[in-house]
Amino acid sequence: MKPTRSSRSRSSLAAAVLALALATWGASAAATVASGPQVAWLPAAADVDIERAFAQGRAENKPVLVYWGAGWCPPCNQLKATLFNRQDFIERSKNFVAVSIDGDLPGAQKLGARFKVRGYPTLILFNTDGAEITRLPGEADAPAVMNVLQMGLAGGRPVKTVLAEARAGKPVSANEWRMLAFYSWDTDEAQLVPENERAGLLATLAAGCPASETEAATRLRLKSLAASDEGQGVKADATLRAQMLKLLADPVATRTQMDVLVNAAPEIAKALAPAPGADRQAVVKALDAALQRLQADATLSRADRMSALIGRVDLARLDQAKATLAPRLPPALVQQARAAAAQADREISDGYERQAVITAAAYLLGEAGLWKDSDALLKASLDKSHSPYYLMSQLAGNAKKQGRKAEALAWYEKAYERSEGPATRLQWGATYLTSLIELAPQDEARIEKTASRLIQEAGAQQGAFYERSARSMQKLGDQLVAWNAQGQHQAVLGRLRAQLAPVCAKLPAADAQRIACEGVFKRA
Repeated sequence: MKPTRSSRSRSSLAAAVLALALATWGASAAATVASGPQVAWLPAAADVDIERAFAQGRAENKPVLVYWGAGWCPPCNQLKATLFNRQDFIERSKNFVAVSIDGDLPGAQKLGARFKVRGYPTLILFNTDGAEITRLPGEADAPAVMNVLQMGLAGGRPVKTVLAEARAGKPVSANEWRMLAFYSWDTDEAQLVPENERAGLLATLAAGCPASETEAATRLRLKSLAASDEGQGVKADATLRAQMLKLLADPVATRTQMDVLVNAAPEIAKALAPAPGADRQAVVKALDAALQRLQADATLSRADRMSALIGRVDLARLDQAKATLAPRLPPALVQQARAAAAQADREISDGYERQAVITAAAYLLGEAGLWKDSDALLKASLDKSHSPYYLMSQLAGNAKKQGRKAEALAWYEKAYERSEGPATRLQWGATYLTSLIELAPQDEARIEKTASRLIQEAGAQQGAFYERSARSMQKLGDQLVAWNAQGQHQAVLGRLRAQLAPVCAKLPAADAQRIACEGVFKRA
């Protein structure tokens, strides 16, 4: 499993020290909260909780900040440790109503559908009327996020309004250009623009940004390149390449745009130079130099420095087959990967920091072809992780990539068994089922048993057919239908459909869950 910052972003992960646990983590997590001032998070798992938060916001004339996350996700741990525990964030939180939604609480997935959020983590700032002011970029470093938050708190207009006026050529303030540039486009979920139009929109905004707003224009341009789907979006020319090469040579500018560069270096390289050759070599060389500076930058979190190194390895692999297990890399780069992972393992004792950084280090080792090292690091960290099932899924992914099917399935099964929380269990269970169908399609009994168990779990949950949980169940149905493409498993599907039917029938006819449930086995 490749650790991600969101459903769209690459493998930059979090570094941290334990300082804050959200109220939604429960009593066991609360016992580990550090002493001192903290954010007064309001846990939410139902519409009534949200209405209460907005009522408080109106009564106190305060905007509402909603955090959507999960205890297992590495980038969520980064936010908890590098943003939520900052003294300035804690002080600033007195000016807004802070709401936390743990995606594994009963009812949380319905809230996910309400707010159009999917990827963990997502941060949304609302005004007192309930309109979105902006989605904050959780992948940016904490000072940048704080700046965006402050702009929103200072009476910022809804980003949808700002975008419409910018597209229409109407006056937009400097702060509003920055809000557009630092909007969390990766967690937009088509609120402002369809995903396939994002790269073009960002490029248009970059071109229309006033010359005085260099930082905003640069970020918009970089984000457009990062969203260009391996060169299929923005069409780079010599002028754009020259601009980007100049940017990459500037230490201050690259530090300012750090999060985009460490998260999307290969995508930027492919967008600027889609084909191998001299242009590609020049871009890769410049990107690698910028990432080396960021890798050595002590002002960055350990996770961001690790992500810079991951970016360098991915750049070195750029013209090699994606599935290669033993990439051709400079020996010095391989040694840096091994040393960085060993240092993280040696120095990190906090559970939250390990969850954020060790997962990235294990991924880095695999990308460098150091599979034994990656496995050893993950196994040694299982007992130190508060969510070991995430690491188990990485071990399963490692084994799968290397063709060790039985071992991969054993780890996927163990990850499912150990997973916690309703949405997470459906997600991990669907992944296990998918792997069974892919790696052991002949094991009909095991596949049916797993699918039946997931249907049973879904029937016992609230919100099993909303958002992430609904996608997990649809994944289950799609995989089973494909598995039965020739009708060879018709009896199994018949029994599973019969098991699902009463689950759907007990849902209210007008509920969106009913439609999702009844569609599980219907999609081709």
